[in-house]
Amino acid sequence: MGLLDKLMGKKKPTLEDDIHSACAWIVTALNTSGYNADYTLESMKEIDRFFDEQSGAGGIITPERRGNIIFSIAAYIGETVIKLYGGKWITDDNDPMGEVNIAVQLDNGTIIFPAQRAMKRYQNGNEDSIYAYVYVLSQS
Repeated sequence: MGLLDKLMGKKKPTLEDDIHSACAWIVTALNTSGYNADYTLESMKEIDRFFDEQSGAGGIITPERRGNIIFSIAAYIGETVIKLYGGKWITDDNDPMGEVNIAVQLDNGTIIFPAQRAMKRYQNGNEDSIYAYVYVLSQS
């Protein structure tokens, strides 16, 4: 942040600010593209479908866009988990790998890492299902 920004009272966005912005963006993008992103457990099946349809050749998850898309999906997963089960984001703006290490601590103390799971889903396919990941949380 520059001196002018400090004088004008502008603050640098935090990682949590980025999470909320990314989530809003991906919800709009998903809904516009025919995926139902409505913060429900069932919408996690839509995230799995998105990965299945958009990860391969011809999909929108290209090397140039992959980081932003996966971070945005992770933000949506985390926000959905918080809405379903209660909890809060755990972030560290000083961590150089902060975007990968974002976490949600549920009200029951369980900690999940949505970005790491989204990356695994992208890399490994349906064996790392997002729906299953979030569904299991309802059983604890």
